[in-house]
Amino acid sequence: MATAGMSREEAEEYQRQLVEEKMERDAEFLVRKAERATLRTCLRDKYRLPKSDQDENLIQMAGDDIDVPEELVKMVDGETAEEEHDDSILAQVQNLQNMDMNQIKEKASATMTELRTKAEEKCCVM
Repeated sequence: MATAGMSREEAEEYQRQLVEEKMERDAEFLVRKAERATLRTCLRDKYRLPKSDQDENLIQMAGDDIDVPEELVKMVDGETAEEEHDDSILAQVQNLQNMDMNQIKEKASATMTELRTKAEEKCCVM
């Protein structure tokens, strides 16, 4: 053991430090788990998915002061605005009207030609 060669007081102090460090790690781990659970809850609300009792319990165990990092909140909120704009049928119809069909045909044929050329280079049968 690590306590070999220590006096009784030193060994007790060492054990106490180990217990304190473990408690700190456990508390930090609980906070991280609660942050992830909060983010999952936000995503479930956004996509109208059923709630998870396990996530609710994690959030309650960690306390009410759990904050999701701002970058993640911005990502969740940012996706919502784009999806709401692109989900409407009128937006999709307008996108179809704005497309240049000749340009799309040219790009598709160029892509097919490029793929065919690469396949011929790699395959001696073709």
